[in-house]
Amino acid sequence: MMSNNKIWLSSPHMGGDEKKYVNEAFDTNWVAPLGPNVNGFESDITSYLTGKLEMHAAVLTSGTAALHLALRLLDVGPKDIVIVQSFTFCGTTNPVSYQGAEIVFIDSESDTWNMCPIALEEALKAYQNRSVKAIIPVHLYGMPAKMNEIQAIADKYSIPIIEDAAEALGSLYRGQSCGTFGNMAALSFNGNKIITTSGGGALISTNKKYIDQARFLATQARDEAPHYQHSQIGYNYRMSNIVAGIGRGQMEVIDLRVAQRRANNQKYRDFFKDIPGITFQTEPNDDFYSNFWLTAILIDSKLTSGISRETIRLKLEEENIESRPLWKPMHMQPIYEGTSFFGKGVCENFFENGLCLPSGSNLTEKEFERIFSALTSIFKK
Repeated sequence: MMSNNKIWLSSPHMGGDEKKYVNEAFDTNWVAPLGPNVNGFESDITSYLTGKLEMHAAVLTSGTAALHLALRLLDVGPKDIVIVQSFTFCGTTNPVSYQGAEIVFIDSESDTWNMCPIALEEALKAYQNRSVKAIIPVHLYGMPAKMNEIQAIADKYSIPIIEDAAEALGSLYRGQSCGTFGNMAALSFNGNKIITTSGGGALISTNKKYIDQARFLATQARDEAPHYQHSQIGYNYRMSNIVAGIGRGQMEVIDLRVAQRRANNQKYRDFFKDIPGITFQTEPNDDFYSNFWLTAILIDSKLTSGISRETIRLKLEEENIESRPLWKPMHMQPIYEGTSFFGKGVCENFFENGLCLPSGSNLTEKEFERIFSALTSIFKK
Protein backbone atom coordinates (compact mmCIF):
# COMPACT_ATOMS: atom_id res chain seq x y z
CA MET A 1 0.00 0.00 0.00
CA MET A 2 1.30 3.44 -0.99
CA SER A 3 2.25 5.61 1.97
CA ASN A 4 2.52 8.90 0.08
CA ASN A 5 -0.59 10.94 -0.55
CA LYS A 6 -1.71 11.11 -4.17
CA ILE A 7 -0.38 13.98 -6.25
CA TRP A 8 -3.12 14.81 -8.71
CA LEU A 9 -2.73 16.07 -12.25
CA SER A 10 -4.87 19.16 -11.55
CA SER A 11 -7.00 19.33 -8.42
CA PRO A 12 -9.42 22.07 -7.29
CA HIS A 13 -7.83 25.02 -5.52
CA MET A 14 -10.09 27.21 -3.42
CA GLY A 15 -9.19 30.83 -2.77
CA GLY A 16 -11.03 31.46 0.48
CA ASP A 17 -14.02 33.65 -0.40
CA GLU A 18 -16.03 30.93 -2.13
CA LYS A 19 -17.76 30.09 1.16
CA LYS A 20 -18.82 33.70 1.58
CA TYR A 21 -20.81 33.66 -1.65
CA VAL A 22 -22.20 30.17 -1.01
CA ASN A 23 -23.26 31.15 2.52
CA GLU A 24 -25.02 34.21 1.11
CA ALA A 25 -27.02 31.88 -1.13
CA PHE A 26 -28.04 29.83 1.91
CA ASP A 27 -28.73 32.86 4.09
CA THR A 28 -31.02 34.39 1.47
CA ASN A 29 -32.54 31.01 0.50
CA TRP A 30 -31.35 31.32 -3.11
CA VAL A 31 -30.73 27.56 -3.24
CA ALA A 32 -32.13 27.18 -6.72
CA PRO A 33 -31.11 27.78 -10.32
CA LEU A 34 -30.50 31.45 -11.07
CA GLY A 35 -30.11 34.17 -8.49
CA PRO A 36 -27.64 36.92 -7.49
CA ASN A 37 -24.54 34.72 -7.69
CA VAL A 38 -25.41 33.65 -11.24
CA ASN A 39 -25.79 37.28 -12.30
CA GLY A 40 -22.64 38.23 -10.41
CA PHE A 41 -20.58 35.38 -11.85
CA GLU A 42 -21.61 36.31 -15.40
CA SER A 43 -20.63 39.91 -14.69
CA ASP A 44 -17.28 38.80 -13.23
CA ILE A 45 -16.52 36.76 -16.35
CA THR A 46 -17.41 39.50 -18.81
CA SER A 47 -15.49 42.11 -16.81
CA TYR A 48 -12.43 39.87 -16.88
CA LEU A 49 -12.67 39.16 -20.62
CA THR A 50 -13.78 42.53 -21.92
CA GLY A 51 -10.99 44.51 -23.57
CA LYS A 52 -11.79 46.37 -26.75
CA LEU A 53 -14.86 44.14 -27.14
CA GLU A 54 -17.95 44.08 -24.96
CA MET A 55 -18.62 40.48 -23.96
CA HIS A 56 -21.77 38.74 -22.75
CA ALA A 57 -21.95 35.45 -20.82
CA ALA A 58 -24.41 32.75 -19.82
CA VAL A 59 -23.17 30.43 -17.08
CA LEU A 60 -24.22 26.81 -17.57
CA THR A 61 -23.83 23.29 -16.24
CA SER A 62 -20.74 22.52 -18.36
CA GLY A 63 -18.52 23.62 -21.22
CA THR A 64 -20.10 20.82 -23.27
CA ALA A 65 -23.51 22.40 -22.73
CA ALA A 66 -22.09 25.71 -23.93
CA LEU A 67 -20.84 24.17 -27.17
CA HIS A 68 -24.16 22.40 -27.66
CA LEU A 69 -26.10 25.65 -27.30
CA ALA A 70 -23.70 27.41 -29.68
CA LEU A 71 -24.43 24.79 -32.33
CA ARG A 72 -28.17 25.14 -31.72
CA LEU A 73 -27.90 28.90 -32.12
CA LEU A 74 -26.19 28.39 -35.49
CA ASP A 75 -29.00 26.02 -36.49
CA VAL A 76 -26.65 23.07 -37.02
CA GLY A 77 -28.54 19.93 -38.03
CA PRO A 78 -28.22 16.48 -39.62
CA LYS A 79 -27.44 17.68 -43.14
CA ASP A 80 -24.66 20.00 -42.00
CA ILE A 81 -20.89 19.71 -41.51
CA VAL A 82 -18.90 21.05 -38.58
CA ILE A 83 -15.11 21.34 -38.87
CA VAL A 84 -13.45 20.34 -35.58
CA GLN A 85 -9.89 20.14 -34.28
CA SER A 86 -9.13 16.44 -33.83
CA PHE A 87 -6.65 16.87 -30.98
CA THR A 88 -9.11 17.48 -28.16
CA PHE A 89 -11.44 15.94 -25.58
CA CYS A 90 -14.79 14.39 -26.51
CA GLY A 91 -16.55 17.35 -24.89
CA THR A 92 -15.68 19.27 -28.06
CA THR A 93 -17.13 16.71 -30.44
CA ASN A 94 -20.09 15.20 -28.60
CA PRO A 95 -22.31 18.30 -29.03
CA VAL A 96 -21.87 18.08 -32.81
CA SER A 97 -23.06 14.49 -32.64
CA TYR A 98 -26.00 15.54 -30.45
CA GLN A 99 -27.15 17.69 -33.37
CA GLY A 100 -26.69 14.83 -35.85
CA ALA A 101 -24.21 16.81 -37.94
CA GLU A 102 -21.24 15.34 -39.80
CA ILE A 103 -17.80 16.05 -38.34
CA VAL A 104 -14.71 16.71 -40.43
CA PHE A 105 -11.54 16.53 -38.35
CA ILE A 106 -8.50 18.79 -38.72
CA ASP A 107 -4.92 17.97 -37.74
CA SER A 108 -2.73 20.09 -35.48
CA GLU A 109 0.25 22.22 -36.43
CA SER A 110 3.50 21.73 -34.55
CA ASP A 111 3.85 25.30 -33.19
CA THR A 112 0.87 25.47 -30.83
CA TRP A 113 -0.44 21.88 -31.23
CA ASN A 114 -3.81 23.38 -32.25
CA MET A 115 -5.85 23.47 -35.46
CA CYS A 116 -3.64 23.62 -38.54
CA PRO A 117 -4.73 26.50 -40.81
CA ILE A 118 -3.34 24.74 -43.90
CA ALA A 119 -5.33 21.56 -43.23
CA LEU A 120 -8.38 23.68 -42.40
CA GLU A 121 -8.32 25.35 -45.80
CA GLU A 122 -7.82 22.00 -47.53
CA ALA A 123 -10.95 20.72 -45.84
CA LEU A 124 -13.00 23.79 -46.71
CA LYS A 125 -11.97 23.53 -50.36
CA ALA A 126 -12.97 19.88 -50.39
CA TYR A 127 -16.36 20.60 -48.80
CA GLN A 128 -17.13 23.99 -50.35
CA ASN A 129 -20.23 22.61 -52.06
CA ARG A 130 -21.62 21.27 -48.77
CA SER A 131 -23.29 23.06 -45.87
CA VAL A 132 -20.41 23.77 -43.50
CA LYS A 133 -22.03 25.49 -40.52
CA ALA A 134 -19.17 26.04 -38.05
CA ILE A 135 -15.44 25.70 -37.31
CA ILE A 136 -14.37 24.68 -33.80
CA PRO A 137 -10.71 25.33 -32.95
CA VAL A 138 -9.46 24.45 -29.45
CA HIS A 139 -6.97 26.33 -27.26
CA LEU A 140 -5.38 23.10 -26.06
CA TYR A 141 -4.00 22.98 -22.50
CA GLY A 142 -4.35 26.78 -22.46
CA MET A 143 -2.21 27.43 -25.55
CA PRO A 144 -3.87 29.92 -27.92
CA ALA A 145 -4.56 28.66 -31.42
CA LYS A 146 -3.40 30.69 -34.44
CA MET A 147 -6.62 32.67 -34.42
CA ASN A 148 -5.65 35.32 -36.96
CA GLU A 149 -4.94 32.69 -39.61
CA ILE A 150 -7.96 30.58 -38.68
CA GLN A 151 -10.24 33.64 -38.62
CA ALA A 152 -9.00 34.81 -42.02
CA ILE A 153 -9.84 31.43 -43.55
CA ALA A 154 -13.24 31.33 -41.82
CA ASP A 155 -14.03 34.83 -43.12
CA LYS A 156 -12.95 33.84 -46.64
CA TYR A 157 -15.53 31.04 -46.64
CA SER A 158 -18.09 32.94 -44.48
CA ILE A 159 -18.22 30.29 -41.77
CA PRO A 160 -18.77 31.08 -38.07
CA ILE A 161 -16.18 30.12 -35.46
CA ILE A 162 -17.03 28.58 -32.11
CA GLU A 163 -13.92 28.65 -29.90
CA ASP A 164 -13.41 25.84 -27.46
CA ALA A 165 -11.68 27.90 -24.76
CA ALA A 166 -12.54 25.39 -22.02
CA GLU A 167 -8.90 25.16 -20.95
CA ALA A 168 -7.84 28.69 -21.78
CA LEU A 169 -9.32 31.18 -19.32
CA GLY A 170 -6.52 33.66 -18.71
CA SER A 171 -4.72 32.93 -21.99
CA LEU A 172 -4.13 35.69 -24.54
CA TYR A 173 -3.42 35.94 -28.24
CA ARG A 174 -1.99 39.27 -29.35
CA GLY A 175 -3.16 40.73 -26.06
CA GLN A 176 -6.76 39.60 -26.55
CA SER A 177 -8.44 36.98 -24.36
CA CYS A 178 -8.95 33.53 -25.80
CA GLY A 179 -12.65 33.00 -26.30
CA THR A 180 -13.27 36.52 -27.63
CA PHE A 181 -12.29 35.95 -31.27
CA GLY A 182 -15.06 33.77 -32.69
CA ASN A 183 -18.80 34.25 -32.96
CA MET A 184 -19.16 32.35 -29.68
CA ALA A 185 -16.92 30.45 -27.27
CA ALA A 186 -17.20 27.90 -24.49
CA LEU A 187 -15.46 28.05 -21.11
CA SER A 188 -15.25 25.21 -18.59
CA PHE A 189 -15.19 25.31 -14.80
CA ASN A 190 -14.86 21.57 -14.32
CA GLY A 191 -13.11 20.35 -11.17
CA ASN A 192 -9.70 20.17 -12.86
CA LYS A 193 -9.76 23.53 -14.64
CA ILE A 194 -7.75 26.64 -13.79
CA ILE A 195 -10.74 27.87 -11.77
CA THR A 196 -13.62 25.60 -10.88
CA THR A 197 -17.24 25.58 -9.76
CA SER A 198 -16.94 21.79 -9.27
CA GLY A 199 -18.86 21.39 -12.52
CA GLY A 200 -19.93 24.19 -14.83
CA GLY A 201 -19.21 26.22 -17.92
CA ALA A 202 -20.17 29.34 -19.81
CA LEU A 203 -21.11 30.44 -23.29
CA ILE A 204 -19.61 33.81 -24.19
CA SER A 205 -20.10 36.10 -27.16
CA THR A 206 -19.96 39.71 -28.28
CA ASN A 207 -23.47 39.11 -29.65
CA LYS A 208 -25.98 39.74 -26.88
CA LYS A 209 -28.79 38.11 -28.89
CA TYR A 210 -26.89 34.82 -28.88
CA ILE A 211 -26.49 34.92 -25.11
CA ASP A 212 -30.11 35.94 -24.48
CA GLN A 213 -31.28 33.05 -26.65
CA ALA A 214 -28.83 30.67 -24.94
CA ARG A 215 -30.30 31.56 -21.54
CA PHE A 216 -33.78 30.88 -22.91
CA LEU A 217 -32.81 27.49 -24.33
CA ALA A 218 -30.88 26.60 -21.17
CA THR A 219 -33.99 27.07 -19.00
CA GLN A 220 -36.14 24.57 -20.94
CA ALA A 221 -37.13 27.14 -23.57
CA ARG A 222 -40.12 28.26 -21.57
CA ASP A 223 -42.22 30.81 -23.41
CA GLU A 224 -43.56 33.93 -21.70
CA ALA A 225 -46.87 32.80 -20.32
CA PRO A 226 -48.49 32.38 -16.88
CA HIS A 227 -48.43 28.61 -17.48
CA TYR A 228 -45.70 26.35 -18.80
CA GLN A 229 -45.66 26.71 -22.57
CA HIS A 230 -42.95 25.59 -24.99
CA SER A 231 -42.61 26.36 -28.69
CA GLN A 232 -39.26 24.65 -29.12
CA ILE A 233 -37.04 22.08 -27.44
CA GLY A 234 -34.97 23.39 -24.55
CA TYR A 235 -32.48 22.05 -22.03
CA ASN A 236 -31.87 22.06 -18.29
CA TYR A 237 -28.43 23.64 -18.68
CA ARG A 238 -28.51 26.68 -16.37
CA MET A 239 -25.99 26.95 -13.52
CA SER A 240 -27.29 26.97 -9.94
CA ASN A 241 -26.90 29.94 -7.64
CA ILE A 242 -24.82 27.91 -5.16
CA VAL A 243 -22.36 26.69 -7.79
CA ALA A 244 -22.09 30.21 -9.20
CA GLY A 245 -21.11 31.38 -5.72
CA ILE A 246 -18.04 29.15 -5.88
CA GLY A 247 -17.26 30.70 -9.25
CA ARG A 248 -17.46 34.22 -7.84
CA GLY A 249 -14.86 33.37 -5.23
CA GLN A 250 -12.68 31.69 -7.83
CA MET A 251 -12.73 34.72 -10.12
CA GLU A 252 -11.12 36.74 -7.34
CA VAL A 253 -7.96 34.62 -7.66
CA ILE A 254 -7.84 33.91 -11.42
CA ASP A 255 -4.74 36.05 -12.04
CA LEU A 256 -2.92 34.31 -9.20
CA ARG A 257 -3.90 30.89 -10.56
CA VAL A 258 -2.54 31.74 -14.00
CA ALA A 259 0.72 32.94 -12.44
CA GLN A 260 0.99 29.72 -10.39
CA ARG A 261 0.41 27.47 -13.42
CA ARG A 262 3.00 29.38 -15.42
CA ALA A 263 5.46 29.09 -12.54
CA ASN A 264 4.89 25.31 -12.47
CA ASN A 265 5.62 25.17 -16.18
CA GLN A 266 8.90 27.00 -15.64
CA LYS A 267 9.89 24.57 -12.87
CA TYR A 268 9.58 21.67 -15.29
CA ARG A 269 11.50 23.53 -17.99
CA ASP A 270 14.31 24.17 -15.54
CA PHE A 271 14.38 20.49 -14.55
CA PHE A 272 14.49 19.20 -18.14
CA LYS A 273 16.73 21.89 -19.65
CA ASP A 274 19.82 19.66 -19.83
CA ILE A 275 17.97 16.42 -20.66
CA PRO A 276 17.90 15.63 -24.40
CA GLY A 277 14.74 14.39 -26.06
CA ILE A 278 12.21 16.35 -23.97
CA THR A 279 10.33 19.21 -25.61
CA PHE A 280 7.44 21.31 -24.30
CA GLN A 281 4.26 22.78 -25.69
CA THR A 282 5.69 26.27 -26.05
CA GLU A 283 4.47 29.74 -26.93
CA PRO A 284 5.76 30.28 -30.51
CA ASN A 285 6.42 34.00 -29.96
CA ASP A 286 5.25 37.02 -27.96
CA ASP A 287 1.82 36.94 -29.66
CA PHE A 288 0.97 33.92 -27.54
CA TYR A 289 0.40 33.92 -23.78
CA SER A 290 -0.67 30.56 -22.35
CA ASN A 291 -2.10 30.00 -18.91
CA PHE A 292 -0.27 26.63 -19.08
CA TRP A 293 -3.28 24.98 -17.48
CA LEU A 294 -1.42 21.72 -17.96
CA THR A 295 2.30 21.39 -18.63
CA ALA A 296 2.64 19.04 -21.60
CA ILE A 297 5.83 17.45 -22.92
CA LEU A 298 6.89 15.27 -25.84
CA ILE A 299 9.41 12.47 -25.32
CA ASP A 300 11.67 11.40 -28.19
CA SER A 301 12.84 7.94 -27.08
CA LYS A 302 15.60 7.99 -29.71
CA LEU A 303 17.23 10.83 -27.78
CA THR A 304 16.41 9.64 -24.25
CA SER A 305 18.18 6.27 -24.47
CA GLY A 306 14.88 4.46 -24.86
CA ILE A 307 12.91 6.27 -22.15
CA SER A 308 9.37 6.65 -23.45
CA ARG A 309 6.15 8.37 -22.46
CA GLU A 310 5.08 5.15 -20.75
CA THR A 311 8.36 4.82 -18.86
CA ILE A 312 7.70 8.17 -17.23
CA ARG A 313 3.97 7.70 -16.71
CA LEU A 314 4.35 4.28 -15.06
CA LYS A 315 7.16 5.45 -12.79
CA LEU A 316 5.09 8.40 -11.62
CA GLU A 317 2.11 6.10 -11.10
CA GLU A 318 4.31 3.82 -9.00
CA GLU A 319 5.04 6.82 -6.78
CA ASN A 320 1.32 7.69 -6.53
CA ILE A 321 1.73 10.68 -8.86
CA GLU A 322 -0.89 11.22 -11.55
CA SER A 323 0.15 12.07 -15.09
CA ARG A 324 -1.79 11.57 -18.32
CA PRO A 325 -1.09 10.87 -21.99
CA LEU A 326 -2.03 13.73 -24.30
CA TRP A 327 -5.52 13.56 -25.78
CA LYS A 328 -6.12 10.69 -28.16
CA PRO A 329 -7.15 12.45 -31.39
CA MET A 330 -10.87 12.17 -31.99
CA HIS A 331 -10.46 10.82 -35.53
CA MET A 332 -8.69 7.81 -33.93
CA GLN A 333 -11.57 7.13 -31.52
CA PRO A 334 -13.78 4.08 -32.20
CA ILE A 335 -16.95 6.22 -32.24
CA TYR A 336 -15.59 8.29 -35.13
CA GLU A 337 -14.07 5.49 -37.19
CA GLY A 338 -14.17 6.37 -40.88
CA THR A 339 -14.67 10.11 -40.29
CA SER A 340 -12.89 12.49 -42.67
CA PHE A 341 -9.53 13.80 -41.46
CA PHE A 342 -7.32 16.42 -43.06
CA GLY A 343 -3.64 16.64 -42.14
CA LYS A 344 -0.39 14.73 -41.92
CA GLY A 345 -0.85 12.97 -38.59
CA VAL A 346 0.92 15.55 -36.43
CA CYS A 347 -1.57 15.04 -33.60
CA GLU A 348 -1.14 11.25 -33.81
CA ASN A 349 2.55 11.68 -33.01
CA PHE A 350 1.67 13.97 -30.10
CA PHE A 351 -0.62 11.30 -28.67
CA GLU A 352 1.95 8.53 -29.03
CA ASN A 353 4.76 10.50 -27.39
CA GLY A 354 3.17 13.15 -25.18
CA LEU A 355 2.49 13.40 -21.47
CA CYS A 356 0.75 15.91 -19.19
CA LEU A 357 2.57 16.42 -15.90
CA PRO A 358 1.05 17.40 -12.54
CA SER A 359 0.17 21.07 -12.91
CA GLY A 360 -2.17 22.10 -10.10
CA SER A 361 -1.83 25.61 -8.77
CA ASN A 362 -1.88 24.13 -5.25
CA LEU A 363 1.19 21.91 -5.71
CA THR A 364 3.59 22.32 -2.79
CA GLU A 365 7.38 22.39 -2.82
CA LYS A 366 7.40 18.99 -1.09
CA GLU A 367 5.19 17.57 -3.83
CA PHE A 368 7.51 18.95 -6.49
CA GLU A 369 10.41 17.32 -4.65
CA ARG A 370 8.59 13.99 -4.95
CA ILE A 371 7.87 14.55 -8.64
CA PHE A 372 11.44 15.55 -9.43
CA SER A 373 12.82 12.69 -7.35
CA ALA A 374 10.79 10.22 -9.42
CA LEU A 375 11.87 11.87 -12.67
CA THR A 376 15.52 11.93 -11.57
CA SER A 377 15.39 8.19 -10.90
CA ILE A 378 14.39 7.70 -14.57
CA PHE A 379 16.84 10.10 -16.16
CA LYS A 380 19.87 9.59 -13.86
CA LYS A 381 23.01 8.82 -15.81
